[in-house]
Amino acid sequence: MTIRRNWTLAATLAGIFFSCTAHAETWVPTATKATRVASTAHNTRTHLAAMQAGTPLHVVVALKWRNRSELAALTRGLIRGGQRAHPISAAEFSRRFAPTDAQVDAVVAHLRKSGFAHIVVSANRMLVSADGSAGAANLAFHTELHTFNVNGRLAHANVTDAAVPQALADTVLAVHGLQTVHLHHTMAQPLAHRLATGGHNPTEFAAIYNAAGLPSATNATIGIITQGDMTQTVTDLQNFAASAGYPIVSVSTITVGAASSDTAGVGEWNMDTQDALAAAGGSINQMLLYTATTLSDADLTNTYNKAVSDNLAKTINVSLGECENDAQASGVMASNDQIFQNAVAQGQTFSVSSGDSGAYECGGPGTSQSYPSVSPYVMSIGGTRLDTAGTTWQNESVWSCTDATSCQHNAGGGAGGGPSLTEAAPAWQINAGVLGSSGMRGTPDVSLDADPASGVLVLVNGATQQIGGTSLAAPLFTGFWARVQSMHNNALGFPASAMYAQAAANPDMFHDVTSGSNGGYAARSGWDFASGFGSLNIARFAAVMGGDMPPPTDAGLGNGVPVSGITLATGDSRTFTFNVSAGASNLRITTAGGNGDCDLYVQVGGAASTSAYLQKSDGPTTNESITIASPSAGTYSILVYGYDAPSGVTLTASYDGGNGARRKAAVPTRSPLPPGLTVLPATSGRNR
Repeated sequence: MTIRRNWTLAATLAGIFFSCTAHAETWVPTATKATRVASTAHNTRTHLAAMQAGTPLHVVVALKWRNRSELAALTRGLIRGGQRAHPISAAEFSRRFAPTDAQVDAVVAHLRKSGFAHIVVSANRMLVSADGSAGAANLAFHTELHTFNVNGRLAHANVTDAAVPQALADTVLAVHGLQTVHLHHTMAQPLAHRLATGGHNPTEFAAIYNAAGLPSATNATIGIITQGDMTQTVTDLQNFAASAGYPIVSVSTITVGAASSDTAGVGEWNMDTQDALAAAGGSINQMLLYTATTLSDADLTNTYNKAVSDNLAKTINVSLGECENDAQASGVMASNDQIFQNAVAQGQTFSVSSGDSGAYECGGPGTSQSYPSVSPYVMSIGGTRLDTAGTTWQNESVWSCTDATSCQHNAGGGAGGGPSLTEAAPAWQINAGVLGSSGMRGTPDVSLDADPASGVLVLVNGATQQIGGTSLAAPLFTGFWARVQSMHNNALGFPASAMYAQAAANPDMFHDVTSGSNGGYAARSGWDFASGFGSLNIARFAAVMGGDMPPPTDAGLGNGVPVSGITLATGDSRTFTFNVSAGASNLRITTAGGNGDCDLYVQVGGAASTSAYLQKSDGPTTNESITIASPSAGTYSILVYGYDAPSGVTLTASYDGGNGARRKAAVPTRSPLPPGLTVLPATSGRNR
C-alpha cells in the first residue's frame, strides 16, 4: 500500500507541475501510450518511485510521412507485384514523403525549448533524436515518468500517455525512449533442453533446401541488425568463412548511436552472420552490421531507420522481437511500420524471426505474436524441426511446444505463429484465402530449421556451439533471398504477394509441414498458423519469384474465338497460346468487358511474362489491345495479368489470311526467339 500511496502522491504533484507549466497549451495524443507495467507469470516488475526530474534521458521522436495515400498506393503496387511500380531511391523517397524542413525545424525548436540538447535529425528526416532529462520529457511530452525494478534491472516508463502541442499534431507520430520496461529480445536458443538429433554445419543448408545449384549472391549486400560489440562476431565470421573455403567477407560495422561494449548477444549475432553468409552461397558483395546501443525501442528504431535510409542492403535480417501489445502501446509499431513500408518502397526486404515463444509471445493465457514479425511490410519466418539424411531433406515438423508456460523462449521455446492481435491482414494474404475467418495478419509466412535439437553449429569465440531458434530460420531466409535477388540484379521487390499468389499453382516451392504444434495452433496440409506454407525448395522458389518459370498454360485459342469469364486475383495471371500461320496479317489480341484492371503481354516462340514480352498493353481498365500488322508465324504466348482483380473479362485473338487460319494452337515450347526479334525489358508504362 505504501508504494501505491507514493505513486498517487507523485501523480498528484506531477499534475500540479503540468498545470503550472503547460499554461493554456492544447495537447494532442501521440501513438505512445502509457506503459503496461504489471507483473506477469514470467516477469516481476516493482514500482520504485517517480523519476527524478534531473535524470538523464535520450529520446527518439518519430515523425509522420507526408502524402501517405500516395505512399500507400506506391507500396501496394510494389507488394502486389505490379510491373509498372518500380522501387524508388532513398533520395526520391525523402523528397516525396519525408516531413518538410519546416516541420522538422518546429520539432527541433520544441525539444530545445523544453530543455533537450544534442539534437540530431536522421538523413531521411523521419527521426529526431535528443538528449535531455525526465523533467525535459515532462515539459515536451506532457507525460509522467517513473522508475521500476524489472527482474533486477532498473528501468523507467511513462505511466501516462505522451502528447505534443496542437501545432505538432500533424508532424509527430510517436516518442521512443520514454520506457525501458519492455525491451526486444533475441531469438537464439542454445541446445540445453533437448536431446540433439544432429546439428548442421551452416554450409549444409544450401543442399538441404535445394539452393546449391544456384549461383552465390555475389551481387548482394546483406544487412544484419545487431547490438553491442561486434569485434568477436567479425573475427568468428572470417574464421568461419576460411574454414568453409569461402573468400574473405567484406564486412562493415555501422554503429548507430553510442558504441557499446556489450557482448552478451555474441552467439546470436554469430549465428545470424554465419548462416546468412552460407545460405547466400559464401560469396557476397558485402555484409553490413547495423549495430544498436541497446535493444530498447528508441535504439532499434534508429537502427532500422539507418539501414533503410542508407538503402545499401536489399535484404536485412532481424532476429529480434517483443510482445506485439507492448509494441503497439509504445508507438514503436506505428513508427517502425513506417520504416518497413519505406523499405518496401525502396525494394528492400526485412526477414524477421516469428518468435521463440510458440503462440504466446505476450505470455498467455491467450495467444499473441511477436513484433516486428506481424508487420505487413516484413517477411515473417517461422521454425521447424529438420530431419535429414546427410544433406538430403527428409522431413520437417513444427518446432513444437505445448502451452503458454512451456512455450516461453526462456523455458525451451517453440515456433512463433498465429493471428496478430494488433495488425490487420494485408490484401495479399487475404486474397490467398489462407486465413479462414481471421482478418488479422497471420504469421509465419514460411518456416525453416529452428529447433535447437536440429540446429546449427555456430563458431563462437573460436569454439563450436549448437544453437537454434527462429533466429536461425530468419538468417537462412535472408541468405537465400539475397541469392535470388543477386540472380536478378537486385531488381526483385518484396516477395510476399507473389509468393502467396503463386503458392496454389506452384506447391513444389514448399515442403509442406503437416505435423507439430506451437501450443496454440497445429500444422496441417497447406498454409497454417504454425508453419505458414512450410519450408522452401529454394530452386523452385527462385524460379517462380524471378518469373523464370511460366505460369500454367490454358488450352490454345481459336482464331477469332473468344474466351469469356476470365477472373483473376490481384497479382495473379493466366497464360493462353495462339498459333499464327505463315502469311498471316493483322494479328489482333484484345481483352474487353468485366470489371477491375487487367494487362496484356504477348510473346512469340517462348513464354510471355511481365518482364519478357514482344508487346504489351497496360491501360487503366480491362480494355486492352495489341495489334501486329505483319506477325511472324509461330506459337504466341498471351499472358493476362490481374493488375487490380479483373473479373468477367473476354479475351480474343485473331488474324487475317494465312494458311490454316482458325486452327487451334499447340502447347508452346520455350524455343529461341525467331531471328530479328528481341525481348523488350519491362518498362514503367503509364504511371499509376
